[in-house]
Amino acid sequence: MSNVKKVLIVGGGIGGLATAIALQKAGIETEIVEKQKEWNVYGVGIILQSNALRAIDALGITEEFLAVGTTHSALHIRDSQGNMIFDAPIHPSGQFNMTGGIPRRDFHEILLQAAINNGTKIRMGTTVEAIENAGSFVYTKFTDGTSGTYDLVVGSDGVRSKVRNLVFGEIEPNFVGQAVWRYTLKRPSDLDNITMFYGRKAKAGIVPMTKDSCYVFVVTAEPGNPWKQEDQLHVLMREALQEFGGLISELSEQITDPKEVVYRPLETLIVEKPWHRERVLLIGDAAHATVPHLAQGAAMAIEDALVLAELLQSDNPVSDILDEFMDRRFERCKFVVDNSNTLVNWELLQLEGRLPKENNPNAIVAQSLVKMTETI
Repeated sequence: MSNVKKVLIVGGGIGGLATAIALQKAGIETEIVEKQKEWNVYGVGIILQSNALRAIDALGITEEFLAVGTTHSALHIRDSQGNMIFDAPIHPSGQFNMTGGIPRRDFHEILLQAAINNGTKIRMGTTVEAIENAGSFVYTKFTDGTSGTYDLVVGSDGVRSKVRNLVFGEIEPNFVGQAVWRYTLKRPSDLDNITMFYGRKAKAGIVPMTKDSCYVFVVTAEPGNPWKQEDQLHVLMREALQEFGGLISELSEQITDPKEVVYRPLETLIVEKPWHRERVLLIGDAAHATVPHLAQGAAMAIEDALVLAELLQSDNPVSDILDEFMDRRFERCKFVVDNSNTLVNWELLQLEGRLPKENNPNAIVAQSLVKMTETI
């Protein structure tokens, strides 16, 4: 029987909701506090590699995912004009030998409903103001003036985590010198799989999300992290796609609404282990934020949730459980962060014409995705 009966989860994103679902299924009471007053999910779509599909299956939401999202059986790599370079294999993870795509808002809604249906209490417009480890429990004060005690507090509140700053001190993410632009469009009838396009100045891609929708993205170098004029984001995104021909060129003409462009400077961090201080634990982006080059951010957060729920079902001391959590998670998450950062650095060198010939970005992607098929 677990020594942990009641858990506070700070942050209602993918990692927080996944943790709530997994813990409730394990018989542990969960409460989420989310600083936003309403669910206003930022983003366009999300790519789920085979290990992420394995993880959402473990949460019990595969049917809900498949009712909305779509799956892909291959990853096509093309040059800027659409000429095929090669098809990258998708490595199976358990029963899943495919990747998935889904609108981020829809995925969040699936997770939210599953958390609610499993009994999670959710408080909106509230976050933590103070956290005090008190030996056998954690005492918390909230921004709405209330307080509470919990057996464990899980900080799943993103790359600028309030929990991390309160308990671990100021740890700032690093801007990597790139940004990603995304835009949702009607899905072309013959688009079945993720397709990547490599140009001289940028890389772009098209990701099927639902049977009717896809999103186009482009990753650009942004030295100095310059400010972008919001009412010109559609123009700037089309300019970033100018070197691309074929389908990308056709779709870029449909980028017409600046409010629908999601522009995000890319940041990363890895908190040195351990990610826990007594009864407070960091997971997801609060502990290991990564750039999207391996499409593993959501997968790592959901895996964190599953491993934590598995370990908390034992009657071992909480300190031992959290140490085992670190043994299971640190190297795997650090591998994703490090290899993603390597890809960023290589892409920037490639733009400058300084990438050594022996450095093969496609090889490191393949190596990384094979690694991710290992059990967690």
